[in-house]
Amino acid sequence: MKSEAWSRISIPVSGTVSEILALDLAGQIAAAFSAQLNVLFTPPDPAELAPWLGEGFMGTVQMSTMESLKQAADESELTARSQFGAVPYPEKTFTALESPVWQDLALETRLSDLMVFSDTSAKGQGMLSEAFQQVMMEERAGVFIARRAFNIGGTAIVAWDGKEPSSRAARRAVPLLKKAAKVVVVGAPTGDAPADLGRLAAYYAGHGLTVEVETLAKGDVVALLTEATERHQADYMVAGAFGRSRVREFVFGGTTRALLQNTQINLYMAH
Repeated sequence: MKSEAWSRISIPVSGTVSEILALDLAGQIAAAFSAQLNVLFTPPDPAELAPWLGEGFMGTVQMSTMESLKQAADESELTARSQFGAVPYPEKTFTALESPVWQDLALETRLSDLMVFSDTSAKGQGMLSEAFQQVMMEERAGVFIARRAFNIGGTAIVAWDGKEPSSRAARRAVPLLKKAAKVVVVGAPTGDAPADLGRLAAYYAGHGLTVEVETLAKGDVVALLTEATERHQADYMVAGAFGRSRVREFVFGGTTRALLQNTQINLYMAH
């Protein structure tokens, strides 16, 4: 279905070595959809530094700080452009975001079908950790967290509990799942009325997907999901992101935090 085709895959970058794998995987996903690969250089924003520098920050120390920030950003952009040039996929663009950087990134996010981030950013480390949190929680975008080489035409695991975040992720991932050779819907009993996995399977059938259904035993959810991913040799997992955002603070729910911090699974997530 044309409405399910992805045409724009975006990846924020800061010019670090840890982003090379994510760039490669973003290029693979874009190639699978014949989509545009939109690489977004996301520098530190001088506007966010202004409150720390204080009113009328024109002193020698303050000006030196601003100049150092600009120089570091220029050097990082050169590195990011070099890494961009090494991506073999031809349908790609490079954009250096402008201040206010977050507003510029938010607009790019709203005009993208998928956002890709590195493992480092997803774990709350590096220059783009806050960008990851904002894209996931405030923009509620579909995000692919790239952690290891994968085959887009391989096996996908969909973790579903019937709740809103996992259902949103399960719906939005349909175009990606259509590229997989095998899709397994898994869920662990939680509470008195566990989700009927067959209902998601029926939804997928309406989209032309034939899936396997597997109810997991009771126990630690993250451990069970990790085991299922390894047993099926899955290339990635689709999961909902649980958490809440506050002003300048970000808190993930326990299961999401554990998937991000304690596993090396490629993840498609939505909140």
